[in-house]
Amino acid sequence: MDDTPEAIAHDIAAVARISAVPSLLRIVCDNTGMRFAAVARVTDGTWTACAVEDNINFGLVPGAQLDVHTTLCKEARAARQPVVFDHASEDPTYRDHHTPRIYGIESYISVPIVRPDGEYFGNLCAIDPKPNLVSDAKTVAMFQSFAELIGCQLVLEQRQEATEMQLLDAHQTAELRDQFIAVLGHDLRNPLASVGAIGEILVRRPDADVARYGQRLLANARRMSTLIDDVLDLARGRMGQGMGLHIGRIADLEARLRDVVAELREANPNAVIEETYTVRDEVEGDLGRLQQLLSNLLGNALVYGGSTDPVTVCVLSDDMWLSISVANGGEPISPANLGKIFEPYWRPANSNPGGGLGLGLHICSQIVRAHGGTLVVSSSQESGTCFTARVPARRGSTATA
Repeated sequence: MDDTPEAIAHDIAAVARISAVPSLLRIVCDNTGMRFAAVARVTDGTWTACAVEDNINFGLVPGAQLDVHTTLCKEARAARQPVVFDHASEDPTYRDHHTPRIYGIESYISVPIVRPDGEYFGNLCAIDPKPNLVSDAKTVAMFQSFAELIGCQLVLEQRQEATEMQLLDAHQTAELRDQFIAVLGHDLRNPLASVGAIGEILVRRPDADVARYGQRLLANARRMSTLIDDVLDLARGRMGQGMGLHIGRIADLEARLRDVVAELREANPNAVIEETYTVRDEVEGDLGRLQQLLSNLLGNALVYGGSTDPVTVCVLSDDMWLSISVANGGEPISPANLGKIFEPYWRPANSNPGGGLGLGLHICSQIVRAHGGTLVVSSSQESGTCFTARVPARRGSTATA
């Protein structure tokens, strides 16, 4: 064990939290006639009282220390066996021993306290200036049982302390998370809005180079806004609030989804994006979330698809279901990674530095789940990679995988 003041103070406090210890010490004294009993923390270099029952004014209190070399607990620790005598001045082994002479004791018992994992903690001991019968088997067995109980309780106290620390850490983490969400939701959005406004102004300038810088500024502002939205969505989900939806009737879903594709096509002028829509009647859902779903799936396909392969968007709806599929070529997703791609913050090993946070597909899965639907992926060298989201087109429908 560590002999630093912090470690010693920690162990003293651990013994103090065991409510049974004072009662055990009183029972020891009452049943043996010994008038001083203690739980001591014992190492090769220190002897420290952790709990004391003192009816002879021996002078030790919790935290007080003795020179371990003057005690018999050191010998009990070395042998991991009890040390006991009834009448020191008449005992052939201990009548000339320095410990009884130093402390003026006649009767003595010290039993090791060992944790269940085998770690030595210290000793349960009792002394008295007068002779007492403590070497009988029943008394020694009582001390050993009490010592074993204390050792077990120390482990339980350690586990409880660890649990309390985890709860405290969780509470502090929750506070930091709330602060983080507040910063994202307000303190970062305000300057980001200013950046976007500056970009809008620059875009309208007649100078082509200045306008180009404005476009780049606007693109970066939109990307930062998307990252903030993704982190906020994740944080709300982790806090148990779930994915917030504003369900309504969407009469122009095709046009609104085409807007999403047009925006990404403009941001990726070299990409080939093919679209197919068969949208019948109105769809009930959260328009903003469905747009976010398509934007994330299409953005992912543009990043990881082959540079020469087209990306295909297919949107279908009928009376019961709305299906949004995005397919791309390129290297397929390995079978080992298929089960990970919807996890938050996960990105494949071949991702380029400076990309997203790895939240896009996780947010997609949460949007689909909140709508009561399913999101599946298939990937092979022959067919490419295809993500298909299937959600009820009417409230009250349930998704079937």
